[in-house]
Parts: sequence; structure tokens; C-alpha cells
Amino acid sequence: MMALPDTMKAMVTMGHGGLEQMVLHKDWPRPEPATGEVLIRVAACGLNNTDVNTRSGWYSKTVTDATTGGAFDEVGEDDPTWGGAPITFPRIQGADICGHIVTVGEGVDSARVGQRVITDGWLRDPADPGNMDKTGYFGSERDGGFAEYATTLAVNAVPITSDLSDAELATFSCSYSTAEGMLTRAAVTEHDTVLVPGASGGVGGALVQLAKRRGARVIAMASEAKHPDVAKLGPDLIVPRAPENLRDALGSEKVTVVADVVGGPYWPHLIDSLERGGRYTCSGAIAGPMVEFDLRTFYLRDLTFTGSTVIDPQVMQNLVRYIEAGEIKPALAATYPLEELRDAQAAFIAKQHTGNIVVIP
Repeated sequence: MMALPDTMKAMVTMGHGGLEQMVLHKDWPRPEPATGEVLIRVAACGLNNTDVNTRSGWYSKTVTDATTGGAFDEVGEDDPTWGGAPITFPRIQGADICGHIVTVGEGVDSARVGQRVITDGWLRDPADPGNMDKTGYFGSERDGGFAEYATTLAVNAVPITSDLSDAELATFSCSYSTAEGMLTRAAVTEHDTVLVPGASGGVGGALVQLAKRRGARVIAMASEAKHPDVAKLGPDLIVPRAPENLRDALGSEKVTVVADVVGGPYWPHLIDSLERGGRYTCSGAIAGPMVEFDLRTFYLRDLTFTGSTVIDPQVMQNLVRYIEAGEIKPALAATYPLEELRDAQAAFIAKQHTGNIVVIP
């Protein structure tokens, strides 16, 4: 076992609010792995919408606006986070770690020390892993990876063998598991045509790649300035982000699945694009959670709607297999030092990038 410092550098979120709530601490206590846990030396940690939503309090039902990254006038402290329980502060956020195990807690094989791992964000009851009511999320219900060290359950530190860089591997966990969970929930196959709003984002880009991996036809929606970057992900067709007439933009395409993390005022156009018997799956609403919903479209077209948050336990293991086989690739937009997490998150919120942003401790 290597000698470890007692303290570490960490960006700590002190409460709900704006970017100022993330405070750099250079002597934060280094965590110790409990029974069944490992300690990871963080090499890189990706940014995600959940970091912004949790800090700002957007998950609260008192908030009806789009994700902005700033403070909201009122946040209901009793409203759930991803895991269904109120968040407590201070909290180290960050779900997408790539790093190495440096020590282990009781009950964990010491041979795991030195393993390169990425983190599965879903924290489950080991005795009841399929129970959605007994889940939490890394960086939300427990401290995450915006620090030099982090602990997690040994089963959540997934070994990986890859030539990709630490920063590239830190783009996968949350975005790609979210996307694969959506496609699994919607039962996407090679017979589907999948429409992906927000295809330039982390989850959107993952949806494009993972739907293509399943053999589906994929239509990406993105602002025209980002079309060249989105094209590198391999969609069959790219259309503007919010065309005035989506059906005209789609031409003869027959959309059977909409995989959406955008929502907002354009949402009715997405639902109108679905063929009879189509499926809508959702795991986000960055453009706004409140939408106009015509029940007649829903029932007269025999549509199926699925929400997707808690992923099936096998999803992360499958993703690692896809990565190691080279079946999916990272979309790394930029890296920042951990000390510049505020700037990194401001860039993430501005959505001028394509892909994922990562911080390096």
C-alpha cells in the first residue's frame, strides 16, 4: 500500500445556488474506504447536467424554468435528487471518474490495488440491487470525483483496459449509461429510426453512437454550426435544432423512437414526429421541464412514453465491454484543471461545445 496524504484538494459545493457555491479547498480531509469500498486516486472527472441541476436546485418541483446553472429564487429542500432523498451539504460532486484504486476497505481483495477503473454512478443496495427505491447517485447522495481522491463501493469501481486517455475515459460513465439506459427502456432495435434532439451534448452524442451500435437508423438534431462535429458521431441524417416544420425537415423519414433530454417549448413537435405505435423515452429536460401535452396525440397514435433514470444494473458492464471493443468512442470537447471547475461548468452551461468537458485534479 502506498503512503497517502491525510488531506486533499477538492472543489466542494457548499449549498444550492450559483457557481460561487463551488469552493476550492486545498486541505479537505481525504476519505477512507469503509468495508466493501475502495479509494480511487482521481485522474480525471467528467462534467454532466446532473452536477448543474443538483447545485442549482433544479430538481426541486418549485423550479419550472430551463436549466440555467444559476441560482433559483426558491428551491424546495425536501424535493428529491436523482436518488430520491434530499441532498446534504457540503458535497463533493462529480460522477464520472477515471482513476486508479490506491487502497481498499475491509472485505475487498487487495489485488484490486493499482487497477485502472471508471465509476458506475448508481449506488445500489448490495442485497437488493434491482430495487430502484434503494438507489443513490455518486456525487449526489455521496461525495464524488471533483477532488484528488474519492471512495465508492468496490462494485462501482469498474476495471477497464483501454488505450484511451484518462480524460477520454472520464467522458463515458454518466452520459453513456444514461443513453444506454434510455435505449434499453425503449427497446431500440435495428428496425427503429431514432430521433435525437440535442445530439451535440454528452448524452445526445452517446445516444447517436449507441443507437447506431444497435443497428438503428439515427437522425440527429443540432444547431447548424455543430453539424460537422455531430457528423463524426455517425448519424444517418442531421437536421437543424428546432426547424419550424419538423415533418418537412424529416422528409420521408419514419420516426419510431424519440430519445430526448431536451424537452422545453419545442417538445410537442417531437411528439408529432412519431409514427403510430412509436415510443418516446426521456431522461432530461434541459430546455425546460414544463411542456404542452396533447393527450389526443398520445392515445390516438398508440404511443408509449417511458421515463429513464435508474438504469439496469448490467448497463455499465456492457458499456465497458463496448469501450474495450472500440464500438463507441469518446467525444472530448475540452479539459480544465480542477481549480478552474467554475470556468469549466460555465462553458458546459453555455453549450457552445460538442461532446463532454472534463476536469483534471
